[in-house]
Amino acid sequence: MSDAVLSAPGNQARTAVERSAAPIGVFDSGLGGLTVAHAIMRQLPAESLIYFGDTARVPYGPKSPDTVRRYSREISAFLIEQGVKAIVVACNTATAHALPNLQDELDVPVIGVVEPGARAAVRATRTGHIGVIGTAGTIRSQAYVRAIRAENPDVRVTALACPLFVPLVEEGWTNHEATRLVGEEYLAPFVQDPIDTLVLGCTHYPLLKPVIGEIVGRSVRLIDSAEETAADARRMLAANDLTAADGEGEYRFIASDDPQQFLTLGRRFLGSAIERVEVRTFG
Repeated sequence: MSDAVLSAPGNQARTAVERSAAPIGVFDSGLGGLTVAHAIMRQLPAESLIYFGDTARVPYGPKSPDTVRRYSREISAFLIEQGVKAIVVACNTATAHALPNLQDELDVPVIGVVEPGARAAVRATRTGHIGVIGTAGTIRSQAYVRAIRAENPDVRVTALACPLFVPLVEEGWTNHEATRLVGEEYLAPFVQDPIDTLVLGCTHYPLLKPVIGEIVGRSVRLIDSAEETAADARRMLAANDLTAADGEGEYRFIASDDPQQFLTLGRRFLGSAIERVEVRTFG
């Protein structure tokens, strides 16, 4: 990481009031991280946000860990240039591959979505059999398995990759027959060997809750890490004296490609909170 990235734009020189008034940076491979942004907006209404969706390079799941780390560094550097006071990595694949590096290299606090989801799953399970679904990269990383077992080494974890779910959500096919058929194929092991808790290990997947819940059974608790991550963000800000004063936050939304598609689908997440989408491309 270059010195320019580490120090831009004079974070240390800002006063405490200026730092606390600065926005939180949130990024994802595409639109899915808006579930996390929405939870932060609800739980922390005084906080301003800058959301970046890397729509030009979605999905991250099939890409190599080195590539995901490079993308995550590029986006984090851009967010720091915009003056963010903290970063939430609202992408499970980026959290799995890049979070430790970002935490070591950046001069702002950084959190991800894996540990909050793992904690929520361990609290929710009754039978001790937890399922995890995610992108190929997230599942290969074993990040959720490690995080869940760190919370409770006695639980049984079954993790399955569902790589087509992200492009289906990005296409807007959240309640399409094709999505249902794909879901039935992916989730069959959970029907044959029942779980009682299922971690939606990708921030796109909450938009598929109705389809997923119908396939695995309504008695299975679906864990969306967004709310837990927002609670972690509150604790992170308080621990670093970065909590915004009372007021109403302001929001910016940035995509790396096709802002109109982002705007159209993003409003399904956030409604009128998205008024316009800026564009910032990489490479």
